[in-house]
Amino acid sequence: MNYSQSQGYQRRRLYRSRDGAIFGVCRGIADYSDISLFWIRFICIAIFIFSGFFPLAFIYLIAAILMKPEPVVPLATEEELEFYTSYAGSRTMAVSRLKKKFEQLERRARRIEDIVTAREFDWEQRLNRPTH
Repeated sequence: MNYSQSQGYQRRRLYRSRDGAIFGVCRGIADYSDISLFWIRFICIAIFIFSGFFPLAFIYLIAAILMKPEPVVPLATEEELEFYTSYAGSRTMAVSRLKKKFEQLERRARRIEDIVTAREFDWEQRLNRPTH
């Protein structure tokens, strides 16, 4: 069962399955197309026998290289799908996105820290404190 079926996620994607026999290409195609895994493998073996070794083996290896592996954790939002797609496509790009995000968070934390540790903050708190 594809992760999108189990989680009810709207967009179906073609991924290599992590549970496949050889690279998970056939199982990924079966999950994506809702065709029985048996028939996908049967068609691949038939093409393998009737066309010779090299054409199908070459196409299968290309598919294994080009297809992204199925996510380990089911994706729940469009933002998670976008991050996974960028990570599976280019890990350096994903790492740079994460680095940029953490730098933004660090800048925000520094601004908050500067405000809270400023001398004026203490006086403002004392002056604005309600007296009873």
